[in-house]
Amino acid sequence: MIKIEHDTATNIVTEVPLTASEIKAIEKLQKEEAEKNAVIKAEAEAKETARQALLTKLGITAEEAQLLLGGN
Repeated sequence: MIKIEHDTATNIVTEVPLTASEIKAIEKLQKEEAEKNAVIKAEAEAKETARQALLTKLGITAEEAQLLLGGN
């Protein structure tokens, strides 16, 4: 992995290899982000499942629910 440094004063672009600790930090951030996204996705899926279950229990469609709640 490399990082790109751009010196705007001289307009020189340099590719610098990342150190092992920088790579480890990036990988840690990527893992944390993936875990956070998995939690967000699971919560959204659970919410949608609960919404669908409620609509089924009430015997109405999503469109009918919107009409009942005054939605457009």
